[in-house]
Amino acid sequence: MDKKFQIHCEDGLARAGEFTTEHGTFSTPNFMPVGTKATVKGVDVERLKEVGTEITLVNTYHLWQRPGHELIRDLGGVHSFCNWHGPILSDSGGFQVFSLQEIREVTEQGVHFRSHVDGRKLFLTPELSIEIQEALGVDIAMVLDECPPGDWPHDKTAESLEMTHRWASRSLDSREKSTTNIFGITQGGCYQDLRTQSAEYLSTLPFDGMAIGGLSVGEPKEKMYEVLSYHPAQLPKDKIRYLMGVGTPQDIVEAVYRGVDLFDCVMPTRSGRFGRAFVGGEKPYINIRNAVHGRDLEPLDPECGCLCCRNYSRAYIHHLFRVEEMLGPQLLSIHNLVHYLDLIKSIQRAIREGRYEEMYKQEMDRWATADEKAA
Repeated sequence: MDKKFQIHCEDGLARAGEFTTEHGTFSTPNFMPVGTKATVKGVDVERLKEVGTEITLVNTYHLWQRPGHELIRDLGGVHSFCNWHGPILSDSGGFQVFSLQEIREVTEQGVHFRSHVDGRKLFLTPELSIEIQEALGVDIAMVLDECPPGDWPHDKTAESLEMTHRWASRSLDSREKSTTNIFGITQGGCYQDLRTQSAEYLSTLPFDGMAIGGLSVGEPKEKMYEVLSYHPAQLPKDKIRYLMGVGTPQDIVEAVYRGVDLFDCVMPTRSGRFGRAFVGGEKPYINIRNAVHGRDLEPLDPECGCLCCRNYSRAYIHHLFRVEEMLGPQLLSIHNLVHYLDLIKSIQRAIREGRYEEMYKQEMDRWATADEKAA
């Protein structure tokens, strides 16, 4: 295979390119809908294709639990299992080290869990995480890492970082398939010296891409933006840069401006399930549950061409939420994914045309105005 990541053009620090895997090539910058359990909640594969998805994400920990990686391997791998035949990236289970703190214990060798499903004792190591991901047959596997909470002190974060680096080396050493791309993950909280140390160390290892972990875990947004102001540029220029678990459309525009290439977040589908629709115009989002929409015959977004906006009014979708019909969350999830992926296409186009600075300023002003009105 030729060079996996290629940068076709740059505009400031923003880059437009593509990354090639065994199951196809996706353009960058890009956004991955999150299919934690081998499904994007409420959205089938045909809809994912229609909205412009090029790469999606599954979760190692959850598929290890149910139905089990051996079963998925025996059934032909996760692509066949869920009928998505484009590129798939898998989280390593590292986020569960953060999110399941009450039922896990971290040691040098790995993480002891009590299964959130049935209470079984589990032990996830860096080696087993890669083994599971290769059994699933994903295109991009993430190293197992410890994601420290945003409020940890410097000394504790530094200790965690050193172990994460050791785990990263062990993850790389356990790869058996040449077709598995493995990405390293930087940590270090919001401490610039630790982030710098992490970037320097991981850059010495032969990863296929670099991820930025440990952001959007409870720290103030301005702290996240502070890290993004310097950290992406510390990573190797010739490797794809992935910001894990982030975030709002505003966050994506900001991170691309700083040199990030790839994103994932549950926000478009989770927001859709709770009635929030991301839209264009002066206000970046609306809550369809609000009574003001009950007699509104306009679509969610007049400029949007998604399935939802082509066929249904705000009043109808408001009704679906009021009577708790599952179609409401499904339609909003589809709409929000279209909003995100259309944003990605606009970002790619702006970079190619050398006007990303202009787009960046317009989007930041739009969100700032909305924040001021909400205050």
